[in-house]
This record gives sequence, C-alpha cells and structure tokens, in this order.
Amino acid sequence: MIVRPALLALMLAAGSAAAADLTVTVSDIRVQTGQLKIAVIGSAEGWDGKAKPAAVDAAPAAGTQATFRFADLPPGAYAVQVMHDENDNGKLDTNFVGMPIEGYGFSNNPPVMRKPTWDEARFELAADGATLVVHLR
Repeated sequence: MIVRPALLALMLAAGSAAAADLTVTVSDIRVQTGQLKIAVIGSAEGWDGKAKPAAVDAAPAAGTQATFRFADLPPGAYAVQVMHDENDNGKLDTNFVGMPIEGYGFSNNPPVMRKPTWDEARFELAADGATLVVHLR
C-alpha cells in the first residue's frame, strides 16, 4: 500500500518535468488598433491547416511589442504564426495582387515572400522552455 502513493508522486513529478513554457515576443507592431492573433502549431499537418494548433491566443495591439506565454507544452517541434488583424475583421487583408497589408510574422523570421514551409519556421522546444522574437512585416 505504501508503494502506490510513492509511485503516484513519482509519476506526477515526472509529468510536470515533461512540460515546457514558450514565450513569444511580437515586435514591430505598426499600429495600435485591432488584435494580435498567435498560433503555436505542433506538426507539419497543423502548419498546412489539417490539424488544430497546439495553442492559440489573442490580445489587443498596444505598443510596439507584445509578449505571449504558453505554459505546459510538451517538448518537441513547433512553429509560430502571428497575424495583426488591424481592423478586427477576422482575416489578414491583402492588396489587389494578394500581398498582405496587415502585419504578419513567423517563428525563425524566414526571409521569404510567401508563407514559409514547416521546416523554415519550425523550432525545437526543449524541456527547459524557449523564448522567441517574431518580427512583424
């Protein structure tokens, strides 16, 4: 009977050690209107819209940067995408040729003129957590 509570305590301690925190600072916010929307995606399928994100959050734009914290994520591969919905219409607005006219950004800040691939945006979240900076374009 004494073994069971000890085993349970050991399992709980191991479970909490397997969770990581991710902090994402979004910089280069141009205007202080609308919402910043951020998604933490945990797979290539999720990156392609075929699976739900691991975590999402949103906050009003206020200042030139904002920080988001995601607690208790399993360590592993992730990618982050951010959209600044400046006019609160629920989408990333584009011009007549399809180029975004609202702020957007991705983990690793890849210098591409399209949505980056999963491999270009992915990073490893270690057990001790990670801090990223995403620069809006």
